[in-house]
Amino acid sequence: MKISFECDYNNGAHPRVMEHLMATNDKQSLTYGFDEWSESAKEKIRLACGLPHADIYFISGGTQANLVVIDSMLMSCEAVITAETGHINVHEAGAIEGSGHRVIALPAHDGKLSAEDLKSYMERYENDESRDHLAQPGMVYITFPTEYGTIYQAEEINAIYQLCRRYRLHLFVDGARLGYGLMSDACDISLPWLARHCDAFYIGGTKVGALCGEAVVFTHENTPRHIFSNIKRHGALLAKGRLTGIQFEALFTDRLYFDISRHAINMANKLKLILKETGFELFIDSPTNQQFAIIPNEMMKKLEKKVIFTHWEPYDNDHFVCRFVTSWATTPKDLDTLKRILQQCKTGK
Repeated sequence: MKISFECDYNNGAHPRVMEHLMATNDKQSLTYGFDEWSESAKEKIRLACGLPHADIYFISGGTQANLVVIDSMLMSCEAVITAETGHINVHEAGAIEGSGHRVIALPAHDGKLSAEDLKSYMERYENDESRDHLAQPGMVYITFPTEYGTIYQAEEINAIYQLCRRYRLHLFVDGARLGYGLMSDACDISLPWLARHCDAFYIGGTKVGALCGEAVVFTHENTPRHIFSNIKRHGALLAKGRLTGIQFEALFTDRLYFDISRHAINMANKLKLILKETGFELFIDSPTNQQFAIIPNEMMKKLEKKVIFTHWEPYDNDHFVCRFVTSWATTPKDLDTLKRILQQCKTGK
């Protein structure tokens, strides 16, 4: 059987999440997220965010969360700005455009959108005499961590947020891997800090210990009208809403979400060292759980017979960028196995 470093959602759920699901399985509850466990989870998340009045909605998945938030917060003529590598621009099958909102892609710098590029774009827009004929920018979307495993520093987020306030744009943070970003050694922000410096974000569960589900947080009593109806309209409402509520209640009890995220970072740090020790060049210096190695094409073909990983993008005619991902479920034994396989591929054995 192949060992998998393909992604951070290739396992089921953390045992404590499963235990909580099983312990509550025989109990009846209200539906559509109005159950006691969902309410308890929301209170725990509010406490962790330092936002006692935040509105929180549990959504079935990441693409659905992005679609619901963007479509609910924007007028029909408004567009969303993102880095060209942003998930909504690359990996969501045109879901945002399908809802009628244009995605405006600006240059990416190691996966990040820069405040300078955002300012330059908005200045051009403001000075365009024909701007009323354009898709109107209404939101900035960033991912934390980015699709390349990099993270924004506090000064970078603050600069983007201040520009959003100046130009009356919403700032929305995709937190599909939020725990892995917050627990990175390179991170200089906290969850409460992030909550104060954006208009909406979500806490990823699917990739951080849950079977499925994300928790969308509206931070400044700015919840869009008819949000519940819009969640249902986009097919993101679970009749058994308790499914996500129970999982997030477990994840936000006794810091489980943060502890398992830190475990993934510890494993990623060891993975990075293994890649370097076995002679592979890193494509980017990622401080989170996604690591990108430059691998010769012929060696990649040998490696993929024993390891599942992501073929990310061509590096040149003879090399490919390959992604290896750790998670809350990665074990030291997994890393030892990978190291042995990498060494064998290097030596041709």
